Amino acid sequence: MSAKIFEKNVKLKRAYESPTDGDGKRVLVDRLWPRGVSKTDAAIDYWAKELAPSTELRKWFAHDPSRWEEFRRRYAEEIKEHREEFDRLRNLALNGPITLVYAARDEKHNDAVVIKEILLAHR
Repeated sequence: MSAKIFEKNVKLKRAYESPTDGDGKRVLVDRLWPRGVSKTDAAIDYWAKELAPSTELRKWFAHDPSRWEEFRRRYAEEIKEHREEFDRLRNLALNGPITLVYAARDEKHNDAVVIKEILLAHR
């Protein structure tokens, strides 16, 4: 049985918020670089592009909260196709705090929320 990741080790933050010392490793989980954010200002340690939702799924979802449950289901299936990338992210979270960085305005309905749920549930 593998180790459990504790909630305190996985934070979420919009790319437009300033980095802080408590962020740990900052991981961008979007497929596209956030508009108007420089690489220096973002302070990203790792860009997990392969874990981001596919372009098709992202466009279908269009950040419509009424599609949230179906988005979560479809996105979880996509993540399974990128096991190596997910395991890399999981190892980062097992070894210290990480912050999943995303660009979406909606803080409750975005890809980082789904990734965090899966990381915390996965054993």
